[in-house]
Amino acid sequence: MKAPPWKWFIEYTHPSQAHMHAVEDYLYSGKTEYQTVEIIDTEFYGRCLILDGKIQSAEYDEYIYHEALIQPAMTMHPAPRNVMVVGGGEGAVLREILRHPTVEHVLMVDIDREVVELCKKYLPEWSQGAFEHPKVSVLHQDARAYLENSRENFDVIFIDLPEPVDGGPAYLLFTREFYQIVADRLQADGIIALQAGSYNPRMIECHAAICNTLATTFPIVRSYATFIPSFDVEWGFAVAAKNYDPRQLTPHEIDKRLAERKITALKYYDGETHLSMFSDPKHIRQAISRDRRIIADDRPLLIY
Repeated sequence: MKAPPWKWFIEYTHPSQAHMHAVEDYLYSGKTEYQTVEIIDTEFYGRCLILDGKIQSAEYDEYIYHEALIQPAMTMHPAPRNVMVVGGGEGAVLREILRHPTVEHVLMVDIDREVVELCKKYLPEWSQGAFEHPKVSVLHQDARAYLENSRENFDVIFIDLPEPVDGGPAYLLFTREFYQIVADRLQADGIIALQAGSYNPRMIECHAAICNTLATTFPIVRSYATFIPSFDVEWGFAVAAKNYDPRQLTPHEIDKRLAERKITALKYYDGETHLSMFSDPKHIRQAISRDRRIIADDRPLLIY
């Protein structure tokens, strides 16, 4: 059989494992002050954003990732008004947050202005005008320093960052000390949600450590996951709260809240999906319980 005439992007997920994507076109390749950036068109998943060699989101399935990250925490909160995003360069997180009519202000703090500008230029379908929305403010500075120096309180804080790689901009935003800073900036009924690494049982250490580190600060921590086709793996997320437990919400209650907020355009998330996402399989529950690592400023977590 004749080999297809593709060039290939190879994403190494482990020194002994990689995923391959057929490339139709390279739109951008460069290096910002903080990370390497590539934007490519692939035959199978459409346009993709790649940071430090890892796909962050893809045109044909980014809605799965972004709805999974944003909608559970936003729906859990009875009236989220003031919301913060740490990272989130593509702007799709803003798009999802703005679906909720109670929102009065969204602050996005992403240190890498160049990535945000590249996403505006090459990935406008992700944000759908959210960067220009009057409820949105964007700052380009260190999110940890901002939170340390701010007195503003938020109902929900989302952390949408690349994984903590050596030399990358994010590794000190996964530590016990940082989660305490976040907790101090939340309202009494506040919620934090974040992407939390691969759910692959062979690579579960990152996800388990994030969940256990969150538990040093928050009384309620719940792991959840969904399959992201362009990642070719089930991907982990975590939500942590002072009062609200996502496992206490029934599918009926989720659907009722979405209907009351007139949120009808979601393609992935609803009550039944919520129930499945928060049903951790046995081996994941055991891994989180077994791996008691706590991530700290002087003991950061770094992945491949």
